[in-house]
Amino acid sequence: MATTMKFNYLYRDAGNYKKWGEVIFRNSEEMSIEEVSTRLAKGFDSGSLFIAGQIDIPEVFLYLEWDLSVDDHCFHEFYSIEQSVELPTDTRGRSIRIFVEEVEFESKRGWHVFDPFDRTQLVKR
Repeated sequence: MATTMKFNYLYRDAGNYKKWGEVIFRNSEEMSIEEVSTRLAKGFDSGSLFIAGQIDIPEVFLYLEWDLSVDDHCFHEFYSIEQSVELPTDTRGRSIRIFVEEVEFESKRGWHVFDPFDRTQLVKR
């Protein structure tokens, strides 16, 4: 079985409340953790911040489950990348190399910052 890589990330609001997410990608190109981590850190804002929808991974905002508050913002945070033997979970079937290339592309385009209060139609009540 080819190895996979698990991308661990979170949403952390201004009150330091967290919700975790993960996506598992194929690693058929056998990229190293060091290369993936370095390239992702260069692509993410301040080394770890990104807009989840822009790179097509699930948003794990707290306000999707609870009321929107002044502590909410639009960024998710990269936590780690690790080797895995779990089956891939990426809904688009991307390899980790393709995912890293998409992060790099979106970084060059610029992260599309938004105000969560403008997305109140997504809030579950």
